[in-house]
Amino acid sequence: MSGNKEDRDVVAVILRDHRSMEDLFRRLRSVEDDRAAALREFSALLIAHGEAEEAEVYGALKRFRGVDDEEVEHGAEEHAEGNKALLALLEVGDVGSEKWDERLEKLVEAVSHHVDEEERTILNGARENVPDERRAELGVAFLEERAKQLASDCGSLEHVRGMVHGSGG
Repeated sequence: MSGNKEDRDVVAVILRDHRSMEDLFRRLRSVEDDRAAALREFSALLIAHGEAEEAEVYGALKRFRGVDDEEVEHGAEEHAEGNKALLALLEVGDVGSEKWDERLEKLVEAVSHHVDEEERTILNGARENVPDERRAELGVAFLEERAKQLASDCGSLEHVRGMVHGSGG
């Protein structure tokens, strides 16, 4: 690793999670893989990642010129859509069923769209307009919140259901 700066830069940290999500999508689509385990892992990551972004990153980025506030708002809306698609998949019992495959594709679509848009708009804006030190601070805050979420079993069906139905989603 090239020093600690890159490890903590919020843009790099978020991108690493995005790549992990894409790897998990491959596992979720693979009939040879333990899809239920991959889904548990994905669910925890998606929720922890989104919650940490909203708690620690999005608000801070809005204060910088060159970061599109509307895109930041839109990013939060897309988290809610992703969570809804995740819940729909979590509620299907049989990972081998057609229904599971259909709902998985809806989830992949929602999350991939968000990831692509976030990387092109919010993260590029942050990379160009937010000083390195501030990006490192945000990266640390993001990772702490993310760890706290993961420790609280944030990806469980009950928790995701509560988020989708409880938070006006």
